[in-house]
This record gives sequence, C-alpha cells and structure tokens, in this order.
Amino acid sequence: MDFSLAASVFEALRIPPPSRLILLEARTLSSAHVPPYPPDMPVLLLGVDSSELSAHLKSVLLTTYPKEHAVSVVGSGKWKEEMLEAMGGDNCSAETCWYIPALGEGTSFESFAEIVAHLRAPDGCPWDKEQTHATLRKHLLEESYEAISAIDSGDFADMREEFGDLLLQIVLQSQIANEERQFNVNQVVQGIHSKIVRRHPHVFGDLKLDGVDGVLANWEKLKEAERRDNGQNEKGLLDGVPIALPALTQAQEYQDRAARVGFDWPEIEGVLDKVREEIEEIKKAETDFELASEIGDLLFAMVNLARWKQVDAESALRGTNSKFRKRFAFVEQSAKRKDRNLSDLSLEEMDAFWNQAKLQGL
Repeated sequence: MDFSLAASVFEALRIPPPSRLILLEARTLSSAHVPPYPPDMPVLLLGVDSSELSAHLKSVLLTTYPKEHAVSVVGSGKWKEEMLEAMGGDNCSAETCWYIPALGEGTSFESFAEIVAHLRAPDGCPWDKEQTHATLRKHLLEESYEAISAIDSGDFADMREEFGDLLLQIVLQSQIANEERQFNVNQVVQGIHSKIVRRHPHVFGDLKLDGVDGVLANWEKLKEAERRDNGQNEKGLLDGVPIALPALTQAQEYQDRAARVGFDWPEIEGVLDKVREEIEEIKKAETDFELASEIGDLLFAMVNLARWKQVDAESALRGTNSKFRKRFAFVEQSAKRKDRNLSDLSLEEMDAFWNQAKLQGL
C-alpha cells in the first residue's frame, strides 16, 4: 500500500491525518456488498481508478452511510467535496482517493460491544453486573416477541428499535459467556459466518441447485452430515426444533422439515381431505380426552394447509387475534356510547356493532 499517497491526500485536504484511520485499496471492495469496516472510523480508499469501480463503491457506501454524507475526492493534488448521492465517476485514476469521514459515535458493532462490556465492568451498571444467562432468559423471550409484534405492525421505526433491543440481549449474553471464559461475541459471529458459508455451497461454492426446494433438500442433507460429524447420530430430523416454540410455529416447522425429505402429501387435495377427516373425527369424539386429541389433530392439519398455501400459521392467527381485539373493542365502545353495559346487549345487538366495525375496516 502506498502510504506516501495517503500522506499526500491529507496535505491536499489541508487537515492533519486523524488519530485513527482505516486505509484500504479501493479494489479490495470490488466484490463487497456492504462496507467491510466499522463506519465510526474515518476511511481512506486508495486508487479509485475507474468509473465502474466508482459506481460500485458508491452503491456499497450507500448501504451504510446517508445519501448526504460528505466524501472528499482527491487526485493530482486537487480535491472536491461531494454528497455521496451526487458522486459521479469522472476523473478517475490510479491517484484518485476517497476520504470518507466517520459516520458518528455508536454506529459500529465494535462500539456497541464495547458499551455492553462497560455495563458489566466494575464501574458499570449495578443491575447489568448482577445478570446471568438465566435471569436474562425472560428478557430475551420478551424482546423476541416485541420484535415480532413490530414486524406484524409494519412500523419500520418500531422494528429498528426492537431489533436493537434484541441485539442487546445477544451481545449481553455473549459478554457474560466471555467473562466465564466460555466464548465471546466474535466467536458467535464467526460461528454463524462459517455455518452460512457451509450451508450455502450454491452461493459460495460451485454446487448447482434447482430452486428453493433444491436448496431446502440440500440444507437437510448438510445438517444430517453435521450431526454425524459431531457424533449426534442419535438425534433425529425434528430434534433441532425448540420445544419452547409456540405450538403453531412448532407444528409448521415439524411439517417443513419432514417435507424436505419427502414426507408430504403429493397434492393439496390430500391435505384438504385430512382436514375434512379430522372434522368428522371431532364429531365422533365421545370423551373429553378424545375431543382434545381430535381438535389437536385438526389444528395440526390446518397448519399443514397453511404451509401448503405458503402462509405462516402463527402470523395468520396473530393477525386474526389482532383483528378480533380491535372489532371487539369497537363493540365495547359502541355500547358505552349508548350508556349500555356490554353484558346487557343481546347477541343480535353485539353482532350489529361487530358488522359496523367490519364496514369501518377494523
């Protein structure tokens, strides 16, 4: 790397070199999809030598930096400052460099890991220092459900906040493990990085697969080989599905995994016939135990129907629950506006309010 070129850049900019700086040959980003460095540090890209490379760099930077972020383009002792969105690919040469100021405090994963470690340090937060894997378990579950609720709402600002809360739980748990000399957050990242590469040979290797079905079938083959290599031959295909999953999600995951190895109806008519069969079994049930069992079978069959129609059963039911809550609240409010108690309304009156709620799009 030409450090003299880097020095000349700051001479042209008439600013002292920052105390922390990332130096990269621009060509090293030619196959990148996101900036491969922490954006809370200033970066100098050396050798932006073509309009094609310039356009690619711009698209990569826009995944992380705001479009109005200022970038200094330096070449032949001259420089100009442009907003990232407006940058073109003119006047590119081996001497052309881009200086990208730091995005701002707290914008990198590394800085976030540091602040979480500080919470657990002797001069950190008394509450955070007392936490264990077990005490944080309920918070991890709560944050997961809140993130799901944000997804269901379609509110992107809410999603961003809830994903941050969920990330805190992951990093905090990893920090506790690090203090116990078990593993650290970098090993967590490395582990999932390796798993993704290993399980996507059709992306990171030469394997050719036929569509999504081919990908999923190969996925199960790879996981089976992993279990064998890890001495877990006794584990079955469904053993990796968490017992604590909500029942609808668990049922759909069981069915998905079984289908990947060919255990599935050949046509959807078989699924519909099974639903009809289970309804008839409910009618014939003679004891409470039989009734509960047959209702469970019907729910399982309905989840299978949702899977065949590519509908997430858990999300579908959550959506219906939300719709019911809104419509029933409308019925309650309508009764109050008429100075009536909800329990005093007839079924016909409640049904009329319910239909009004439907007409209002609730």
